[in-house]
Amino acid sequence: MNRLHLHLLSDSTGETLETVAKSALSQFEEADVVRHFWPMVRTEGHLQRVLADIAANPGLVLFTLASQDRRAQLEDRCRALALPTVAVIDPVVNALSVLLGQQAKARPGQQHSLDAAYFQRVEAIQFTIAHDDGAGHENWEQADIVIAGVSRTSKTPTSIYLANRGYKTANIPIVIESPPPPNLYALKRPLVVGLVINPERLIQVRRNRLLSLNQAAETDYVDVEAVAREVAFARRMMADNDWPVLDVTRRSIEEVAAAIINLHKDHLAKRSA
Repeated sequence: MNRLHLHLLSDSTGETLETVAKSALSQFEEADVVRHFWPMVRTEGHLQRVLADIAANPGLVLFTLASQDRRAQLEDRCRALALPTVAVIDPVVNALSVLLGQQAKARPGQQHSLDAAYFQRVEAIQFTIAHDDGAGHENWEQADIVIAGVSRTSKTPTSIYLANRGYKTANIPIVIESPPPPNLYALKRPLVVGLVINPERLIQVRRNRLLSLNQAAETDYVDVEAVAREVAFARRMMADNDWPVLDVTRRSIEEVAAAIINLHKDHLAKRSA
């Protein structure tokens, strides 16, 4: 299979391009792709250096450029090289422009401006880090979301992902020998959601974790009967408290977080009603 050079060119951080490229490439499992990432391209000199690399490594060019002059230079050069270019957000911007009856402002990096939502995310990240793994339980009422689950159900990475979306998230491990603090059962403001996982999959994840830490992989932590009891105990706790439950066995962190956000919207609607 021929190797493809993929150039991602942005006048901002390039996060949008990376997300689009990752999503698209996931549909081509055997693709041999070399990514060339070019963020913060805002000057003539920088663009010329990028164009030189594109000429040396011809391939597909994805870009988000607000400057019409830079866009024209890029597209003209790629046209001369017979290379395809894709302005990834143009269809959305054009559709919005028609429906809203407004011209786009064409300001690079506008989505990263220091607005109220930005500071909300910063606050959410700080809260989430301070309330990881059961810490700071006396402040849980200030949270938007509290995640409960046995060890290795991706509570922390899911919490961090939600924090980056602006949700103050705490998480608590469910351990048979160590009951959670009583205030977990009396929370009013936050959504409490339980994460569960198939015991066989959980044992595999835990064993891999122990091996990565050069620890013995034959303990109650990965014992079949012990893990089954632990998962059953967690499920009973969730059912007894009427918490919504998500099975993370075959779900990515992004999928779990998206489901939690939907549950949180329903939670807010019920509170308002």
